[in-house]
Amino acid sequence: MHRAFLILLTLTASALLAGAVWWTTLGTALTALEAKGRSDLSLAADRLRLELQRGRDLAVLLAGDPIIARSIANAGRIEYPATRLQGFADRSGASDVLLLRKNGVIIASASGRRGDLSATGWMERARQGALGVGAMPPDSGSTGRIFTHAAPTFDAQGKVSGAVAVTRDLTTLERSWRGDPQAIYFTDRAGHVVVSNREELLGGPPPQERVPIQGFDIRRTEIGRYIPRDALHLELPLPTLDLTAEILLDTAPARALAIARAQAAGAALLVLGALLVFLWERRRVLARANLMLEDRVAERTAALTAEVRERREAQAALTRAQADLVQAGKLSALGQLSAGISHELNQPLMAIRSFAQNGATFLERGNVEAAGSNLTRIGDLAGRMGRIIRNLSAFARAEPQPAIETDLGTVIEIALEITETRRREAAVEVRLDLPEVPVLAMAGEVRMAQVVVNLITNAVDAMAGRETRLLTVTLCDGPPAITVRDTGPGLDNPEAIFDPFYTTKEVGAGLGLGLSISYGIVSGFGGAIRGSNVEGGAAFTVELQPAVAACDGAAA
Repeated sequence: MHRAFLILLTLTASALLAGAVWWTTLGTALTALEAKGRSDLSLAADRLRLELQRGRDLAVLLAGDPIIARSIANAGRIEYPATRLQGFADRSGASDVLLLRKNGVIIASASGRRGDLSATGWMERARQGALGVGAMPPDSGSTGRIFTHAAPTFDAQGKVSGAVAVTRDLTTLERSWRGDPQAIYFTDRAGHVVVSNREELLGGPPPQERVPIQGFDIRRTEIGRYIPRDALHLELPLPTLDLTAEILLDTAPARALAIARAQAAGAALLVLGALLVFLWERRRVLARANLMLEDRVAERTAALTAEVRERREAQAALTRAQADLVQAGKLSALGQLSAGISHELNQPLMAIRSFAQNGATFLERGNVEAAGSNLTRIGDLAGRMGRIIRNLSAFARAEPQPAIETDLGTVIEIALEITETRRREAAVEVRLDLPEVPVLAMAGEVRMAQVVVNLITNAVDAMAGRETRLLTVTLCDGPPAITVRDTGPGLDNPEAIFDPFYTTKEVGAGLGLGLSISYGIVSGFGGAIRGSNVEGGAAFTVELQPAVAACDGAAA
């Protein structure tokens, strides 16, 4: 009777222990699987974002092209040839480049396509003046699965006139993803699969049965040999692409681990129970049985200790790798900011040096008033350098400052004052064409002065060694615009001058950041900057929004 009770008690305890170990181990394994899956899902989402970013950048770049903007706003003849659009599409890997009017009608495309895309969500966003993204609807006449970035274009009055849409064939992206070990797919708001590394998931959503375990979203599917039958489902919203990244992780290894540990625990308890029964019946061999039991427990403890140590070492390695990635990101950002600061502070520092040298000369001659004036200018330039550093920091964080009413004549005076020594040493003649009345625009005095100083400095450098060194600065109204013209050799590649780190200067003479930073400053004010070759040199024009129009719009 007692032996049957002990056997039944041992079996019940073994079953309960095996179930508890199975439940606990499964939860731990699923937690680890979830952590790895979120990392894989984040990497896949970043990869898709990077692949599609070229389309977004091309759409924004082409939308800022004044010829394209004028062609879209012009209700008559189209001034932009389709061959140019085809060239952009070929170089960027896009499947098509479309020019659309505000009503959604295609007026030009790289592929020769025509039609009406007014019903698409991304076109609606572009009509609102924002960057539109989304998949091309199946009834749009497109072949394959197409993803679109649409950037709005604006007419001369600053109103949305249409959009430039750059499309990307998602099928070409999937070809390089087929060998990925995990089943990953991206769905739109309706739940349809837009892009995936598994053909079985395309067009979904795939038929799934939710079987939640311990709070984990477990999906059961029967859609192919390459899709796990019982999978942990994770998702990651991608608001910039208007998509949701989802992944299906095979839970079979986690279940196998849980079952193996449960079996081991149950077996261990059964062995322990059998030993207890045996010892209860045979008290004579108690010492020997105790030694055997202690040995088995010690072995099991050592195995568990080694496993815990391995897990801790793996976690420590993962923590170090994450810290290295964060530090690498910080160093990259610091390098970009340092490069921008060194470039933007070079001109004020040269001016401070010149004023300091002149002040020392005035002091030697006993001209205290003139020396004091130079010290005052040095103080003003030091304060301006502080503001430049704050502005560069805000620019590096992509935090545009609000535009205010600014006198562009004052901006030109500040820029000429900062570059006075540089121009005098280079023997550059300056010719000003300024109106008698103030020209007001929506901008910022300090940041616009940075732009004009950069344009003047580039012009002076371009005219080095030229027989005629004439710098012409023109200010006009309607809309407000500043033009800086030189008598240098002109621009080798006007389309690339605003790219970061593009420069034609000798190594060590420039970083190639000035025009890129100036482009960002002017764009932040809602204006435009362009460079072109003119007779006898090059000219850069900065156009801004008029202050009167901005005030009228605020009052309305």
